[in-house]
Amino acid sequence: MAEKNPLILVDGTQYLFRAFHAYNEMRTPLGFPTNAIHGVVSMLRSLVRNYPEATVVVIFDAPGKTFRDDIYPQYKANRPPMDEDMRVQIKPIHEFVKAMGLPMLEIPGVEADDVMGTLARQATENQQPAYIASSDKDLAQLVNEHVSQFDSMANQISDTLLDARGVFEKFEVRPDQIIDYLALMGDKVDNIPGIPGVGKKTAAKWLQEHGDLETVMANADQVKGKVGERLREHMDMLPLSKELATINCHVELEQPLESLNHKDVDVDRLFELFAEYNFRTLKARFEEDLNLTPGTSSSIDDEPVVAVREITNLEQWKACAQQIEDQGEVAIFLMSTDKTILDRNLEVMALSHGDGAVSYLSFIDKGLESGGRGLSAHDALHTLQPIFENESLRLIVHDVKSLRHLLRSYGITLKNEIHDVMLESYVLNSVGHGEHRIKGIAGSILERTIPDRTDLLGTGRNQIELKDVAPEALCKFVANQAAVVHELHNAMRDRLQDTQSLSTIYESLELPLEPYLCGMEQHGAIVSPSVLKQLNDELEVRKQRLLEEAYEHVGYEFNLGSPKQLAEVLYDKLNLESTKNTKTRSGNRSTNEDILKELVHYHPLPQLVLDFRATTKLMNTYIAGLLREINPRTERVHTTFSQANASTGRLASVNPNLQNIPIRTHDGRRVREAFVAPSDHVLMTVDYSQIELRVMAHMTDDPGLTEAFSNQMDVHQATAAEVFATPFDQVDEDQRRSAKAINFGLMYGMSAFGLARELGIPQSQAKRYIDMYFKRYPNVQDYVTLTKENGKANGYVETIYGRRIYLRDINARNPMRRQAAERLAINAPVQGSAADIIKKATIRVGDWLKDANVDVTMILQVHDELVFEVADNDIEAAKTHIPELMRTAAELKVPLEVDVGWATNWSDAHS
Repeated sequence: MAEKNPLILVDGTQYLFRAFHAYNEMRTPLGFPTNAIHGVVSMLRSLVRNYPEATVVVIFDAPGKTFRDDIYPQYKANRPPMDEDMRVQIKPIHEFVKAMGLPMLEIPGVEADDVMGTLARQATENQQPAYIASSDKDLAQLVNEHVSQFDSMANQISDTLLDARGVFEKFEVRPDQIIDYLALMGDKVDNIPGIPGVGKKTAAKWLQEHGDLETVMANADQVKGKVGERLREHMDMLPLSKELATINCHVELEQPLESLNHKDVDVDRLFELFAEYNFRTLKARFEEDLNLTPGTSSSIDDEPVVAVREITNLEQWKACAQQIEDQGEVAIFLMSTDKTILDRNLEVMALSHGDGAVSYLSFIDKGLESGGRGLSAHDALHTLQPIFENESLRLIVHDVKSLRHLLRSYGITLKNEIHDVMLESYVLNSVGHGEHRIKGIAGSILERTIPDRTDLLGTGRNQIELKDVAPEALCKFVANQAAVVHELHNAMRDRLQDTQSLSTIYESLELPLEPYLCGMEQHGAIVSPSVLKQLNDELEVRKQRLLEEAYEHVGYEFNLGSPKQLAEVLYDKLNLESTKNTKTRSGNRSTNEDILKELVHYHPLPQLVLDFRATTKLMNTYIAGLLREINPRTERVHTTFSQANASTGRLASVNPNLQNIPIRTHDGRRVREAFVAPSDHVLMTVDYSQIELRVMAHMTDDPGLTEAFSNQMDVHQATAAEVFATPFDQVDEDQRRSAKAINFGLMYGMSAFGLARELGIPQSQAKRYIDMYFKRYPNVQDYVTLTKENGKANGYVETIYGRRIYLRDINARNPMRRQAAERLAINAPVQGSAADIIKKATIRVGDWLKDANVDVTMILQVHDELVFEVADNDIEAAKTHIPELMRTAAELKVPLEVDVGWATNWSDAHS
């Protein structure tokens, strides 16, 4: 009897979930998510190519309830609703599957597991080999002499194949015991009851001893301890659990197994879909498939093929350096131990020459520094010093600032023509590309899944060091990363050049800014431990006083830091009630800030709690955090400016975060007192005044706003005069405060509801304020309307300089996500333009400082402010030139203004 062709049953629903979470974020130019589509199609393509003789059938869960919901209404009740970005990709996936000519099944009233079970039964009856492409343990019950299971994310069946023996090795029970095994354990995700506290070890042990569930139940009295008590207490739920865990292998199918065959690929429809979802590389690979014998080329997830040359001595390395110089371009990838910004040791590096060849060096346990033999990191880098300092040589890298820090650790200054694929990715799409890591960019730009550092080394307690990685694996990883960096630059360079504004932002803004950020990180800021410790002591006294006052109001001691205990005090002991939703997602009673702010009107305790939390946060987050970050060698704090972070182009500050120090509170300002100038110097701050409102005036060309700024009026006072119909010189502080909330709130897309909450007024009154505001400033209302419309049509909005901010949810069906995207559409062009301006200012000031003969160092950029260490003798030059450079950094329809101050500490410089 001739052997029958194998059957591969694909768990399409699991493919969907795993592709959505495993593949980095991808979107069309209009913001439609495509990572799950791309992942599923790529995996199906791999199966079809690797197993051309097999019939691949794709099975999906149908929407709506199944027979298990009728049996047990709580079935799968714990599952959160499907992510909207995932849900909208289901229909396109179905279209791709059909266009690929693959049979697809979706049977109402049953799950995909039941359909696969029915087909597996039919295959067994036909003695046809069948493979279930899913890692779901429930499906192991289907395994028999004809049916096996393998992980749906594996490209080769043999990698994860589970036959009957494999099932026993993995679960310690036979396939025919899997149903009983699942019934005993239960399933939190599917909400199958099971026996509380029984895990896989206990379930397997019982079944090994007794054979089946019924015998386990019959001998329940013999099970000792707590687990025995739980078994006897919950045993009446086991029959239900077993019924829920049992796959129905007798589903009525309109198409019997014999009729499920591959159809011809619908090439026209398939390529329409590639165009619609912007899958250029995937399209090229399918074009290749259709002209080749199936199964002969590599899958989409293969790493690039490179010729790796391992360098082991100085002579080889010198020859490599000469080759680089002759070619005039090289891409570099390296890995180092990064204890601090100032202390980095190179461990491995690879150089991609652009012709498919990569040179690789490892300095682990064999460099001169470690007493071993071979080429040391110091010698290798200094051999390349002429290369790094060659201004005409093009160096391609991911995160050039990190490389610059490393080279400075070895006394080398980077002077090349630089291209940074991280910044290229960020400029092309600031909200995508997997946070702009190499893996994420490769997924989006090259449509290729590659490993990253965490895949190589692991995470958490399981993380290993580079020296523990097999040398061959490390060499392959590092070499491929360098090759991918080179390939990414070539791909993104063309995309940037297609849009002049993006190319200009990359070349004239982001790249020139990086060296100045690096310089600020290297220099650092002096932070006085004694000032912080004194403040901490004062706050500790206040914290104890707040605790004692809280205990007095309640009548007993409790843990103010425990939400549970605090909820008991507020709601049970004091009987306070909130009009807001007091339930958290986990069902506990909430004690969040919004609720406490409402409850302060009814009892003193909520205000004490708010003060206690603010004090504790200041001590733990800012004071302790800053003390921990002071470098013992430099006695300075060296923050890291994350350049490829915020979607609007703003910088982020991490380790420590200097942008989150609360400056509106007295205590927050006192933290800034710890930032001090060196001897015979001052700290000078130059801060843009109301820059975002000025950008709004420029972008809207509103006569009212333009007049206020052009005449150097207080714009909040001017707004208050218009909104409240009050003479300008009679506006009181409350009116100005409300006008300020309106000015900034509407710029951030705030609704009447949000403004009402901000000002503590009725929503109807807030709406009147907004209506009056738009009546006085009609161009602002036109801007809001037009910007949302453009965002919906294009999928992005732009800053003054053409930086694009993509709006992933601007057309989402979920109203909350869509409204959040609309608010971003309104604010992003304004905030992004302000971010571009402060970046331009940083570059202009940095360029001036390079050539000026002054003792002035730029040390921080925080939001719209630059901070400098200025020698006493150079204060006059600094306060003359720097503000002027910042005022003229951009030509707006209203003047840019800055506030200048200087003192021996950061706080007093703002006084």
